[in-house]
Amino acid sequence: MLLSQAGRRLVHTTSALGLMGTLVVFVCSLFIVSTPATASAAAPKTFAYTCDGGPFTNTSLSVSLSAPDSVAAGQSFALTVNIPALTLQTAPTTATTAQATLTLTPTGGTISDTAAKTLGQVAAGATSVTPGTITYQVAVTAGTTTNVTIKPSTLTLALASAATTLTSCSTTSTEVLTVPIGTGGGGGDGTGTDLVQYECTGPAATDIQDVEIKVELTMPTSAKIGEQFAIKWKGTYTAGKELKAPATGQTVAARLFAYASLTGITGLTSATGEGVTGAVTAGQIITLPTATIDLKTTASTAGTATVKPAAVNFGANTATGTTPAIECEVQNTTALKEYRFTVGNGTGTPTPTPTP
Repeated sequence: MLLSQAGRRLVHTTSALGLMGTLVVFVCSLFIVSTPATASAAAPKTFAYTCDGGPFTNTSLSVSLSAPDSVAAGQSFALTVNIPALTLQTAPTTATTAQATLTLTPTGGTISDTAAKTLGQVAAGATSVTPGTITYQVAVTAGTTTNVTIKPSTLTLALASAATTLTSCSTTSTEVLTVPIGTGGGGGDGTGTDLVQYECTGPAATDIQDVEIKVELTMPTSAKIGEQFAIKWKGTYTAGKELKAPATGQTVAARLFAYASLTGITGLTSATGEGVTGAVTAGQIITLPTATIDLKTTASTAGTATVKPAAVNFGANTATGTTPAIECEVQNTTALKEYRFTVGNGTGTPTPTPTP
């Protein structure tokens, strides 16, 4: 269940006070349970349409588009178009079907199945069509690193029994549906990159930013019980989605705290490490550390751990005081790739086994 805005603010405050020590293991799994778990599909984006002519009496429609919250370059995804209830001017004398065609302009991908699609059944003597959906397959351009955008334009509605008589709908909206690109990863070499979407808050509760970081994780190759091991973390901003320091008021210390969530081994819930950012200037981008960060932890039992990127925080490493901090929580948890490695009992040499 998603946390309320107020609930997330409480978690932000709690986690800020918990940034103590250079490298620690959060046994209580604070940053794991506070990370909102979202569905693999992003929230639908709604477009307003005006309609006239043809067999339907609707003069205005709210049409929504939905897609996954991330997709890999070179792959395809389903774009779902949700169309509300429709009303016919004249009831058909025999059963038929309603059809819909939506003209779409993609950037960073292509759509080939542009023919009219079946929307729903219409019984003989009926004048209503229940809400329905149509689906388009979008092929993402191989090698692309920028987001895929979909811009809808003309929507046409018809009955299969009179396919040339059309109700034409248009929108004046200039918005687009955006699908982020997750760039590879999850291979057999134990490394991978994920586009992680964050909601960052701070120093004030009203300072909220949407940030995207391409996170590269490298799994340990010889983790053993009772011995500290490290997951390597490297982050790069998505252009246009960087984190900025507050323009006024208190500044943020030039230090980043990165986290990874771990499951599968009892008592092993997270690993964390810290790195130094570039100089922080009011109103400017807070640069990410150029060096790879070691997220360290220790396991007390053997087993296979599953790893995902987790929170990142910005602030001072201090055990006392109320130093301001910016705290960033993952928003697309379920869409992120998983990585695995084995913790051995010290008698062998485990190997990493990342899985997408």
